[in-house]
Amino acid sequence: MTENDQKQLGKTLWDIADKLRGSMNADDFRDYMLSFLFLRYLSDNYEAAAKRELGTDYPNPDAIGNGGRTPLSVWYAQNPGDVTQFEQQMRRKAHYVIEPPYLWTNIVHLARTQDGALLDTLQKGFKYIEEQSFESHFQGLFSEINLSSDKLGRDYAARNAKLATIIGRIAEGLAGFSTDTDTLGDAYEYLIGQFAAGSGKKAGEFYTPQQVSSILSAIVTLDSQEPSSGPRRSLGSVFDFACGSGSLLLNVRHRVKEAGGQIGRIVGQESNITTYNLARMNMLLHGVKDTEFEIHHGDTLANDWDWLRETNPAKKPAFDAVVANPPFSYRWEPKDATKDDPRFSNHGVAPKSAADFAFLLHGLHYLKDDGVMAIILPHGVLFRGGKEANIRRKLLDDGHIDTVIGLPANLFYSTGIPVCILVLKKCKKPDDVLVINAAEHFTKGKRQNHLSDEDIERIIGAYRDRTENERFSRRVPMQEIVDNDYNLNISRYVSTAEPEEEIDLAGVHGDLLKIEKELIEAKVRHNAFLVELGLAPLP
Repeated sequence: MTENDQKQLGKTLWDIADKLRGSMNADDFRDYMLSFLFLRYLSDNYEAAAKRELGTDYPNPDAIGNGGRTPLSVWYAQNPGDVTQFEQQMRRKAHYVIEPPYLWTNIVHLARTQDGALLDTLQKGFKYIEEQSFESHFQGLFSEINLSSDKLGRDYAARNAKLATIIGRIAEGLAGFSTDTDTLGDAYEYLIGQFAAGSGKKAGEFYTPQQVSSILSAIVTLDSQEPSSGPRRSLGSVFDFACGSGSLLLNVRHRVKEAGGQIGRIVGQESNITTYNLARMNMLLHGVKDTEFEIHHGDTLANDWDWLRETNPAKKPAFDAVVANPPFSYRWEPKDATKDDPRFSNHGVAPKSAADFAFLLHGLHYLKDDGVMAIILPHGVLFRGGKEANIRRKLLDDGHIDTVIGLPANLFYSTGIPVCILVLKKCKKPDDVLVINAAEHFTKGKRQNHLSDEDIERIIGAYRDRTENERFSRRVPMQEIVDNDYNLNISRYVSTAEPEEEIDLAGVHGDLLKIEKELIEAKVRHNAFLVELGLAPLP
């Protein structure tokens, strides 16, 4: 499928969502729409794997006829004694099982025939997927999908009919497109972006624009100590402690694989339950096996994930790459004991008014010594005083801040302010700090500004090669930063202002004399014409 077709599929599904949601809140309808798309993917992938497993024993779809039966339901009915062994094989090869009644094909049949059992079958199917489909279990995966909600209808029949309409239209929209993993994954990402646009400020909870995500993923997948040497061949682990819908983690995975490399463990944490479920679905829908990722529902600042609180240094989790787009200037409530928290004890505790440095220090704490971290933060972390100034000073003195990248304003749905990317390393080779000012490099849009491929590559290239370009990037010596009282305000080091053109005073004076001479000559000619006409000359 071409890129244009992929975009068209996303737009088709968005058009369906926009027309069908009616008075329903966009965020609520998003959960239904994306869950059904997820079910479609799981079903298609499972049926394809079943066909490969059963080979010639797989029933011919053309010979089944009507009635909503699927090849798999026919095989189950004909081979009851072999079902257990078959499902064991599917758990080993496909990593999950879906019983025939809960496959998308059957769900669509119930929707098209307006079967009254649709709602009940969906409820049972969602519960089955959560509790029995996967070995690792995905408890609560559909917890935010309320099939009994009055928003769908006042009674069972009305809700059943509404679901039938939604599912029927989605099936029609998908019918003309390929539904391989990449295609459905891209459509899922497109819909998340569209719903994010409609959610305004709330979108910051779950969505990082793909253009910004591309920059972070490119940075952390380059060799951490020698970025100019190119992408890593192997990335053992990546961690996003505010992972939202998981798009940033998936971008890292995609970039590693696109470069021909291998990626190991993918780990995320998310506090919003709805977004947490979106992230888990997003991983599976992009073909990431349940054994290859782990998303935890919990509060990052409270560090309530037991696994991360391991006190034995030999067992403490550490990651090759850390990426994050945490909430900007989030208000938090650090306790008296927080100052002794190993995440903050060496650098200090961020103020209540802004947890930006608390998030940063959390990520840095779990970064390997030879790892790299890229985090999106508001510009305030670069120059604010008080506790934040002390943390910034310590990070700079310890050589942890490698690069500061200033991005254009209005790139995010959640805020119009310009933001920056901080690149941190526990062990970095250069003694200076690379400062990149990309604030003026963007394409203006109606609602949001955009980064072109050229804009993105220019930023990545400057980081990779640590190049200096006038009014764009500069390697700033540490002494200069110290002399500026550790203020990292980007415009102090890289100004985007065009230099004023120098005025040649002697040349301007000569031009004025020439013009004055031409005026005198013109006046003489003009007076001559006036005399010929019998008129008085001008004085």
